Amino acid sequence: MSALAARLAGVRGWRRALLLFVFGAIGAAAMPPVSFTPALLIAFVAFAWMLDGSARAWRAALDGWCFGFGFFVAGLYWVAYALLTDIAQFAWLLPFAVLGLPALLAIFTAAAGMFAYWMWLPNAGRVLSLAVAWSTVEWMRGHLFTGFPWNLVGYTWSWSDAMMQPASMIGIYGVSFLTVLVAAALAALAPPPGARPGAGRWLMPMLALVILAGGVVYGTLRLSGADNETVAEAGVRIVQANVAQQFKWDPDQIRANVERHLALTRRPGIESARIVVWPETAMPYTLDSNPDLRAALGGLVRPGALFASGVQRLEVDATGQMITAAWNNVSFLDSAGAIVATYDKAHLVPFGEYLPLRPLLAMTGLEKVVPGLLDYSAGPGPRTLMLPSLPPVSPLVCYEAIFPGAVTAADRPGWLLNVTNDAWYGTSAGPYQHFAIARWRAVEEGLPLVRAANTGISGVIDAYGRVRARLDLATEGVLDALLPVALPPTLYVAWRDWPLLIVLMFLGVTILVAAGMARANRSAIDRTDLN
Repeated sequence: MSALAARLAGVRGWRRALLLFVFGAIGAAAMPPVSFTPALLIAFVAFAWMLDGSARAWRAALDGWCFGFGFFVAGLYWVAYALLTDIAQFAWLLPFAVLGLPALLAIFTAAAGMFAYWMWLPNAGRVLSLAVAWSTVEWMRGHLFTGFPWNLVGYTWSWSDAMMQPASMIGIYGVSFLTVLVAAALAALAPPPGARPGAGRWLMPMLALVILAGGVVYGTLRLSGADNETVAEAGVRIVQANVAQQFKWDPDQIRANVERHLALTRRPGIESARIVVWPETAMPYTLDSNPDLRAALGGLVRPGALFASGVQRLEVDATGQMITAAWNNVSFLDSAGAIVATYDKAHLVPFGEYLPLRPLLAMTGLEKVVPGLLDYSAGPGPRTLMLPSLPPVSPLVCYEAIFPGAVTAADRPGWLLNVTNDAWYGTSAGPYQHFAIARWRAVEEGLPLVRAANTGISGVIDAYGRVRARLDLATEGVLDALLPVALPPTLYVAWRDWPLLIVLMFLGVTILVAAGMARANRSAIDRTDLN
């Protein structure tokens, strides 16, 4: 093992960059839908050993960039599928989607490599240095520049209900920190080149086993007390029409698409539904100015029940001819067709729903992917909507569900509703990852989550993140289920990421001081040897 570590640390040139790229790509295999968690052991142990050979901060940053580039190319390749819906217009953007976005995101892992270099401790301590550096930067990736917390390392545990439960205390960022610590632990068994094996080299692998055992025990005990309780008479019907993206806004197909949703909604069992949910922008028409349409949609459900759909909400000028603003919206109708609640999406997708720096980028010919020249406007943020005959709800449109700690308002709801359209990404890994990520919000918040997706994956998820019912990807149908009950607020609801940030800050400062002292001691020894 020491020989392999020394060999990896000593690789130079293009071979080093290629190896780091490959190890990063291997690490992406731990993400859904592959969920091969041991891939993280291969990736992070190799990454730690190769950082041993980073002689300068810039070298460590470049190593981190190459590793992250491989991780994001393999994990986010599916983003390019959105451009294939209009290949004539967006073909020139394919290289940016496949390589450019990962290259930009890899700047974060470059920062992790550089931070790790500054905090690099001898022997077993360097595993902790890597975990602190990676986790700090991963949190930053989720918050800076609108944030993109996709494929956080902790999501590797999506296959295990038990291993998801610690998120109820420490959130996904905390789970990621512990996961990197576990994944890189075996690197401690081999000392850095030229160093003697440390006396505590088995400490990190033993700590990793304790962390894994603790996660399993905690998760198993938490689930052992879980039941399948549901809200009384709160039947949910989710409609998944499986409309391919290239047909969704086709003028010749719009009416047929709506009729498809209507036919599915009317299937037997509708009388038991307290709420019927259509996915994001399933309704291509506006509701504010269409009372007949609202009445028809409301008439789908029995008195006392609700109809909910993703729609576009538009604002027009005084002439009624020009659209001046648009929102990606969820509207709730009663059986008479009256709008009883509405929510505008707040966290918009850059380049998808709006063009950042429009005055500058528009001159290059760049345009947002969603049809229409007008950028969507952002709503005011998470909202708890009061609904008649149902617990209050916090709606989440599309990828708003990927942001930890940002899915509810101060007045806590009784459930989460996520409407989305993952048809942009076909049957790639993207929809599977999106569904898995949404489940973690349920665990963190202690709230059930109802998810309606145009082409899937739709589902009903309880407050423990367990999937109670689901419609698979690329499937047409309806899903009938009862709304699970909410749990009391979790520790994560009370503290959010603050405990983790305090721990990372404390460890970071402590390790920086210790690493500086270790470097000073080595320099003193080197000077003594020269004398």
